[in-house]
Amino acid sequence: MPTKDEVFEKIQAALVDALGVDEEDVKPEATLVGDLGAESIDFLDIVFRLEKGFNIKIPQGELMPEDVLKDTRYVVDGKVTEAGLAELRQRMPYANLDEFAQNPVVQDFTKLFTVADLCRFVEGKVGATE
Repeated sequence: MPTKDEVFEKIQAALVDALGVDEEDVKPEATLVGDLGAESIDFLDIVFRLEKGFNIKIPQGELMPEDVLKDTRYVVDGKVTEAGLAELRQRMPYANLDEFAQNPVVQDFTKLFTVADLCRFVEGKVGATE
C-alpha cells in the first residue's frame, strides 16, 4: 500500500504529464479546471494515467458522477437540488462540496474539484496509509 505522500507524488506527475503544467502548480488546493486548466477531454487522460499508475480500475462515472447532474430528479433550472447534493455527497465522499453547495450551478460543478479531492479518491481505492 502506498503512503498518502506517494499517492500525491504520483498524481502530481500524472497531472503534469496530462495537463502540461509545472510541478509546483500542482498543489493540494489547486482546482483541476480553474487552476490547472483541465478540460473535459483531459479527465479521460487523467483517469487512464491513474488506472495505469496505481493499477486500479475507475469505472465511468465513479470519479465524477455526471449522471446526477443530468437527472431531472436532482437538477432544476440548472441548479442541483438538496436531494442532488445529498446524492453527490454520498457518491463522492472524497470531495468537499461545501463551496459548490452555496451556489450549486451544474456548469460550475467540475470547476471546484481539487487535487486534494483527487488524492482522497485514489487513497480510498488503494488503501493509502499515513
